[in-house]
Amino acid sequence: MLRLLGKIAAGAALIFGMSSVAFAQEHDSSYLRVGVGYYDALNGDDEDQTATGHVELISGSEIFHLNPFVGVMGTGEGAGYIYAGVRYDWYVTDNIIIAPSFAPGIYSDGNGKDLGHAIEFRSAIEVAYEFDNNARIGASLYHLSNAGIGDSNPGTEVVTLHYSHPIGEVLNVFE
Repeated sequence: MLRLLGKIAAGAALIFGMSSVAFAQEHDSSYLRVGVGYYDALNGDDEDQTATGHVELISGSEIFHLNPFVGVMGTGEGAGYIYAGVRYDWYVTDNIIIAPSFAPGIYSDGNGKDLGHAIEFRSAIEVAYEFDNNARIGASLYHLSNAGIGDSNPGTEVVTLHYSHPIGEVLNVFE
């Protein structure tokens, strides 16, 4: 399973890089984002609740005003999720950003919660503060479910805190 997830991650990174070059409309920056959170956070039954962490690459390039991104998420119970999607950065003020996003991906439950299918969809909302150096700190709430394509669709909600560091200027890879 880890080999398959690695191949999917490599393919998603390739698509991410190609889309950034092909649609190179300047945005503020590309980001490396890391975060920690609480998996199955809104479930009253704490059986599947656990810690979670994620790493994402967010492109500074835009496709129809949307920024592509790729990421990987893991939980304390061994569940994993590799995904690629799009997000929209809405600047409420010069420093406050609200960013809805959507990302389909491949999920493995490990010893954690069975979400009913290997294909899962993540819909999220993020609120972040952007510093003068373009670094961001924020919080997200997202829902992860298979949208009814599986025999069961229990879904889960995840709450995360994250830090996004601009990488476009340093690596000059995605811009």
